[in-house]
Amino acid sequence: MTATEGIRLELDDIQSGALHERPSPYVGAYLLLRIDDRAAGRELVRRLLRIVDSGRPSEDPARDAWITAAFTYQGLKALGVPQASLDSFAPEFRQGMAARAAELGDVGESSPEHWEKPLGSPDVHVALAALSPDAARLEAVVDRADRAQEELAGVEVIWRQDCYQLPTGRTSFGFKDGIGQPAVEGSGRPSSNPHERPLKAGEIILGYPDESGELPPMPTPDVLGRNGTYIVFRKLHTRVAAYRQYLRAKSASREDEALLGAKMVGRWQSGAPLAVTPEHDDPGLGADAQRHNDFAYGDDPRGLKCPLGAHARRANPRDAFDGDGAVDVRLHRMIRRGTSYGPMLPEGVLEDDGADRGIVFVFAGAHLGRQFEFVKTQWLNDGIFIGAPAEKDPLVGPNDGTGTFTVPARPIRRRLQDLPPFVVTRGGEYCFVPSLSAMRWLSELES
Repeated sequence: MTATEGIRLELDDIQSGALHERPSPYVGAYLLLRIDDRAAGRELVRRLLRIVDSGRPSEDPARDAWITAAFTYQGLKALGVPQASLDSFAPEFRQGMAARAAELGDVGESSPEHWEKPLGSPDVHVALAALSPDAARLEAVVDRADRAQEELAGVEVIWRQDCYQLPTGRTSFGFKDGIGQPAVEGSGRPSSNPHERPLKAGEIILGYPDESGELPPMPTPDVLGRNGTYIVFRKLHTRVAAYRQYLRAKSASREDEALLGAKMVGRWQSGAPLAVTPEHDDPGLGADAQRHNDFAYGDDPRGLKCPLGAHARRANPRDAFDGDGAVDVRLHRMIRRGTSYGPMLPEGVLEDDGADRGIVFVFAGAHLGRQFEFVKTQWLNDGIFIGAPAEKDPLVGPNDGTGTFTVPARPIRRRLQDLPPFVVTRGGEYCFVPSLSAMRWLSELES
């Protein structure tokens, strides 16, 4: 038995989207549905049950395309889930993301009043995510989802967002993404970071012990909660032109511009980590899945290689707190999936073309409060934990044009001023991804 198999996950009961790696390249689509009739909603769940795969690894290329089905609190309510069961879900899930926007830093242009409709509204009941290595297989999967709700007068598709991997294979900001995912005990998928042992299964999937050794709070009855997980869905518009203009204005040369961008992110555009190659990019390292996540921060306590406030270091401080007992980073790890939407702004263009482009982020974990919300509020939005209370994440933090970002250096540190917002929240939802057994239970509910 390998280290990742100390716990036997019931993979045949877990939806594939909870653990499945995003293909590369990929195309995808997110669909949101509203349930107007309870019986039709339950019939939809019954039909979806036939097309949602389990999380067990497969060598079948046809299963590289898959659908994940998730439900909001309002969606479970629309299906007729008993109130006692609804009350057993996490409080963040019950309230919904829009109600928690102020705590999350979704204010100003990112506040729910400016969100893309129907995101954040009570009309969002079901979220479907379809991902595939190519367009043909994607459409085949989406067609199956469309057929699942055909002729159901009480169910309506109210929103669709297509996504795809940009031709560069990177995000709209130009950086390689999808690096640094944790391994989950019992999933059969190895860790890409030898410094990080697999997370206890209960950090991601409900019904198993988590890092505290306890079973995380789980919705009742057990058939509803076990083998499920919470997901955080967020559509984020990226201001790529503003980001490029800022780097150009603050840099003395193109080389300095690339370095400054890397300092803000924590990696070079190739994906090579500053912790390993702080002075220059190393595309070979960035492309090497066996090495580009093989690093730690313990030997860089002042951030001379990778700034303490860099985006990647904030999102996952790794071993930076080892020894002082301040933070157990493992309690705040989660699975993170990012997909790009909208056209790429051509390389070198500094003027905004008005197109909507950005990233759809999906975070999966068993603890909405101490995983996503903790990281977002305490690490990305707040600089206290790195000793810089006035600083927010330079890339995704809720900056307003007055923020700063410190780049430690000898003999004199560099401090960037007047950071504008580079990311604007377009909307989001908290959802629950039930197990296949739970979907069957939902479909068989009686009024």
